[in-house]
Amino acid sequence: MKRNILNRTYAVIARNESILQRWLINSGTIALRLLRKLAMTPVLSPFRGIFYLHFSGRQSPYFATLFIALFMVSCRPKKEIVKAPPVAETAPVKDNKSENLAILLGKDLQYNTLSLRGKADLDIDGNTNNVTLNLRIKKDEKIWFSVTALGGALEAARGVITPDSILLMNRLQKTVLRKPFSYVHAYTNKQVNFGWLQSILTGNTIKDFMAEKSDLKQENGVWVVNGTEQNLAYRTLFNTLLKSVELTLNDAKAAQGLKVTYDKHTPVNNGLFPSVMKINSAVGNKKISVAVEFVKIDANVAVEFPFTVPKSFELIN
Repeated sequence: MKRNILNRTYAVIARNESILQRWLINSGTIALRLLRKLAMTPVLSPFRGIFYLHFSGRQSPYFATLFIALFMVSCRPKKEIVKAPPVAETAPVKDNKSENLAILLGKDLQYNTLSLRGKADLDIDGNTNNVTLNLRIKKDEKIWFSVTALGGALEAARGVITPDSILLMNRLQKTVLRKPFSYVHAYTNKQVNFGWLQSILTGNTIKDFMAEKSDLKQENGVWVVNGTEQNLAYRTLFNTLLKSVELTLNDAKAAQGLKVTYDKHTPVNNGLFPSVMKINSAVGNKKISVAVEFVKIDANVAVEFPFTVPKSFELIN
């Protein structure tokens, strides 16, 4: 299957070779002008000879585009990672279940919209691909995602999830899938709803579990919430930042399991967001694994959810 995907990718590139070439030349010309202006600045003037040596001639636009891209990547500011303090440094806790649950809930990230981009390893039933994942969320309303390859140059799939429906466009197979939200239960626990999925993707707690019915206790100095709901056994492990670092959902009777781990929490909108996320889901012999590290995390920004289907695509209901 991976070979078929690669062959289709090469075919798309071949069909659009002239378009890509024109784009490189146009963008490269702009980049070249920028580089020549930079070469005249006092800081870079000692390297002026190197600039003109490497960025002159017919290939100069291509080299200029590459140089600018590498320069922008190298200058990208690094995310601030908040380290969880050792257990010995945490404050003593009160023996009040309701109050402690409220404290944990209070650590959930507050947002109206999220715009995320990251590098991901995607494994569906043993077929593995390295992709770029773009994710946009409008709280309680919509989740939009785009999966691209070749550094974002080729989109393989795009989808929109709402509380009652799923739209999934496969650009490689030229198909569009339209299903009710329950379609996700083919790959995860049947109890998962839109709110649960939204919480899983943001590292927030699942509200249904943060209730008096659940068991709340400390293990090795950190909080653990566990219990059962409709044959589903759930467990949430927190760190000393009071953020979820592991969530497990298991329905042994239905042979369904989900495990999510979170790491490298970074400040976002006066809260913390896990920049590293690993999701493993299994239903029978169907398995999905996603490991993603987000390099761009923006909260409460204007977001769009484009989903235009070409007329030539086949609609699958």
